Amino acid sequence: MKTHVLIIVDMLNDFIDPNGALYCGDTAPRIVPYVKQRLESQRSNGQPVIFLQDAHDPDDAEFAKFPPHCIAGTWGSEIIADLSPHGGETIISKKRYSGFYGTDLEGQLQRIGATAAEVVGVCTSICVMDTVGGLANRDYPVVVPEAGVADFDPEMHHFALKRMAQLYGAQIR
Repeated sequence: MKTHVLIIVDMLNDFIDPNGALYCGDTAPRIVPYVKQRLESQRSNGQPVIFLQDAHDPDDAEFAKFPPHCIAGTWGSEIIADLSPHGGETIISKKRYSGFYGTDLEGQLQRIGATAAEVVGVCTSICVMDTVGGLANRDYPVVVPEAGVADFDPEMHHFALKRMAQLYGAQIR
C-alpha cells in the first residue's frame, strides 16, 4: 500500500493571524480552507499527517534576518485552531527553514513508510521550498498544490513554485 503523507508547514498564529508577529499578509489566511480540506481528506483516508512547527528560542540567530516570531511555547508558535492536530498526528518542532534540519522528519517518514508527500503551508519561498528540497534529496515524489501555499512576496512565491518544479521535480497543481 502506498503511504502519502501530508506535510503541513508552519500554519501558525504568528504567520496566519493578522495579529501575528510575522503575518504573511492576506494570502496566508486564504489558504486555510484548502489546507483544512486536505487535512480532513487525509484523515478520512487514514493517511498520515505531519505538522511542522517553527519554535524558536528567544535569542535565535534567525531574528537578525526576521523580527522575533514563533518563540517556542508562545501563542505565536501554536498551530492555528482551524487545523488543530488530532491525537496520533505528528508535530515536529523546527528552528530553521527546512523541516529536516535538526529534526527527526526523515526518521518519521521512514517509520510511517511514506512513499510520497504533499506539502502545504507557509512560506512558499522559505520553509515550504526548503522542506520540498529535503524531500527531493531523499527521492520522495512531491506534490505542492498552489492553492495550499502562500508567501509574503508574490514574486518570490511564483519563483519558488517554478524552482520546486524545475529543480526538485515537484508536481505543482
